[in-house]
Amino acid sequence: MEDDTACPANATSPHTPQNDTHHAMFNAAIAPSSASPVSDRTNEQIASTAHAVIRLIQCSCCSRPLRAPLRLPCGNTLCRSCLPPIHERTGITYPASEDRKKGFACYWGQEDGCAGKHCLGDCGADVLLGRLVDVFDEALCNSSPCLEAPSGEKRGFRVTWTGLRDDQPEKVVKSAGVAGGLLQGLYGLVKRGHFDYDASDVKFEVYGPMDLEIQLLERLKETVRNELDCQVCYSLILDPLTTSCGHTFCRGCVVMVLHNSDLCPACRRKLNMDSTVKSEPINRRVSDIMGTLFPEQVASRRDASFQEATEQDDETIIPLFVSSLSLPTMPTFLHVFEARYRLMMQRVMQSRERRFGMVMYNRASRPQQGLGRSQFMQYGTVLTVDRYELLPDGRSLIVATGLYRFKVLSSYVVDMYYVGRIQRVDDVSVMEEENQEAMETSVAGSSSFLAANSSGEQCLESMSTQQLFQVGLDFVRKQHSQGAAWLHPRVLLAYGDIPTEPTQFPWWFASGKVEDHFTLGAKAGISGMDGSISAIAYFCLMTSRSSPRLCSGPGGNGPGCIVHPVFVSQGLNLFPAVFHVILGNFRFRWLTD
Repeated sequence: MEDDTACPANATSPHTPQNDTHHAMFNAAIAPSSASPVSDRTNEQIASTAHAVIRLIQCSCCSRPLRAPLRLPCGNTLCRSCLPPIHERTGITYPASEDRKKGFACYWGQEDGCAGKHCLGDCGADVLLGRLVDVFDEALCNSSPCLEAPSGEKRGFRVTWTGLRDDQPEKVVKSAGVAGGLLQGLYGLVKRGHFDYDASDVKFEVYGPMDLEIQLLERLKETVRNELDCQVCYSLILDPLTTSCGHTFCRGCVVMVLHNSDLCPACRRKLNMDSTVKSEPINRRVSDIMGTLFPEQVASRRDASFQEATEQDDETIIPLFVSSLSLPTMPTFLHVFEARYRLMMQRVMQSRERRFGMVMYNRASRPQQGLGRSQFMQYGTVLTVDRYELLPDGRSLIVATGLYRFKVLSSYVVDMYYVGRIQRVDDVSVMEEENQEAMETSVAGSSSFLAANSSGEQCLESMSTQQLFQVGLDFVRKQHSQGAAWLHPRVLLAYGDIPTEPTQFPWWFASGKVEDHFTLGAKAGISGMDGSISAIAYFCLMTSRSSPRLCSGPGGNGPGCIVHPVFVSQGLNLFPAVFHVILGNFRFRWLTD
């Protein structure tokens, strides 16, 4: 029976969550091993432990157990019904899905790495946490008869704490008296919304034996532990990372899975996190549950996986093929005849992942950071072999597909070919891309940018992402209708039809158009459609972000951009003397001489 003399915590108007101040209390309360005698644990420690454990599944907004837990991009979790007010996001045209047009201000503000504002499309259900809440509910609401107190033995407690009064900013002292077990009674208060998540100065007056509380806690821990194995490595989840589909795995396991597939291991849905998997925040609630209930197991798991984590680090050793330009998602066709590369490719084919790095020649012998005047350029693309045909005389024909870009940190020679220590270079997240577009288009909306250019056309700087992408598509389609050589059916057969996805268009454009003309000899220029020789200008290729934002011009350090031709002299300039490629925060050039 409950005697509640306190004002109930607000269950409809979320208050601002406060930082966790209970972690030290968690460790102090649970640190003794199960072999320790019960007498070593005072009633105060057990009461503090009960509060710490129940708080693990308590919503920080409504103070009730998490209902349909919703994972936020910052790693925090709240009830779906506690989601802040939704507003329309402006200045965003890519991606154009409905859920990405809506956003909200996060309760956590800019604390602990939170961006302060989130897109609704980046939020999702948390399957594992939902199961854990159900486990708590079943264990604490339907306890076994063997855990009931003997007949005639009274159990109960009174708890006092300081919390908020409804919507008022001031705090008041609250109290509640509950008959029955400590864990069950405290969970009952939380389930009714009568115990604040951010309660402070919590004090318990417990009467009755505490042995049953220890047994119930151990049983709860055992049941929770059964839910915390990763479905990839079948060990305790380490650095829990929750995917967009709501499933939670070890971060290292997600990295390993994405090396071979882009599908979730649990539900086989597509995962769009290949470039952000190592920067995604961990699931804080799941991490807190494991760190609170199983600190020794977490420490042991982390020690055991140290070597594995080292192997999965950003830096990787990989053989380097110094030859031509390769780009992510695009095929590369190789005829391998040099003895050193024959040996290298044989070793690549014997490896598990069948990968190697493709870099271009540093023909101008430019000094590069960490490499000096190396024979090859510092940035390249990791390729995976799709098809390998060994010819009778030892030569081979290879078809490989680009995976991701990299930076060479250092290199050495093995059997006449280079081996590099590389670091992966990734695009920014979709959220960052959207924020960048909104910022750029808002700046472009000023009077200095709204003015049309001399031809009366809209300034490129004022175009949205979707408009810029359409400019690129219109140019390619026009060239195709005019029978441009770089859009010959053989080229389309090799690199695919004109893509309609902005994330693939720049790579396709560069592979089909630039490579085709890079090999024709640029020193004499390129003939335009009318037979004239066009002046050499430049192209800008979007590779730094996942949608086509236009750069300001050659040598600029602005955002990434789509390949956009510059019309100069008479006719079309189909290829540049200097090809600028913006890679993340890195910019480098390939000369045609």
